[in-house]
Amino acid sequence: MGSKQSSEEERQASQDFVESEIKNHKVVVFSKRYCPYCTKAKNALKEVGAEFHVVELELRSDGGVIQDILLKMTGGRTVPRVFIDGKFIGGGTETQQLAESGELKKLLEA
Repeated sequence: MGSKQSSEEERQASQDFVESEIKNHKVVVFSKRYCPYCTKAKNALKEVGAEFHVVELELRSDGGVIQDILLKMTGGRTVPRVFIDGKFIGGGTETQQLAESGELKKLLEA
């Protein structure tokens, strides 16, 4: 029984972490260093001069739990998951398309 309780507490701690990261940073990228789509998103953000915070999930013991939380929040479990001003804007392809259309810069300036 004790392990069920602690896993529930760990899950809540991960949930709190995700919410805090999204709330406390204008731009957050939940990423994995080896993921080409994550690189695409980070490069798109760099191209428009964005300052952004990155959470590399493979470096965290709760990375899988965080991906489950992001699935519930965004409808997808894949990385990257990019948030601007608390709002999910998409993954690597969407972030790159927003950068190319000029919309990314507008979102960042809002």
